[in-house]
Amino acid sequence: MAKTTGTTSAEAPSLESAFFRSLNAIVEPAVRAGLGSPGILPAGLIVLETRGRVSGIQQRVPLLATLAGPHVVVSTLRADRSQWLRNARATPDVQYWLLGRPHSARAVIIMPGGAPVGDELPHDVRCIADALQPWALAPGVAFAILVTQDAS
Repeated sequence: MAKTTGTTSAEAPSLESAFFRSLNAIVEPAVRAGLGSPGILPAGLIVLETRGRVSGIQQRVPLLATLAGPHVVVSTLRADRSQWLRNARATPDVQYWLLGRPHSARAVIIMPGGAPVGDELPHDVRCIADALQPWALAPGVAFAILVTQDAS
């Protein structure tokens, strides 16, 4: 009788988490220093800093981002498993590194079942959210608009 091997569903998230943790440990310092930041091209890498929703410890993760005026848009195809997204939903005041400098922002999350985007947001942010909303209906897709709070 052939013995089957593989990961169980309980092991898969830990393997996935370990992979991303290892990758981020290598990439994060370079991205935080400004390597690969959006600038000349509208898309590139940023480092997003969130506060852990359970631990309260600052978490950093490199993400592919797109500039949208003074704001930054990041997305995930792992909405139900994305720790940075869960953290930003719990504590939307975040910081991100762009071109080697930190920026304060408030994360506006666009995802199925998320809070509706309200009229209290600036007009440009509502327009971005409205454009992203249809895409956020796909399984696993979510976006965060990082509404820049500083003038730097």
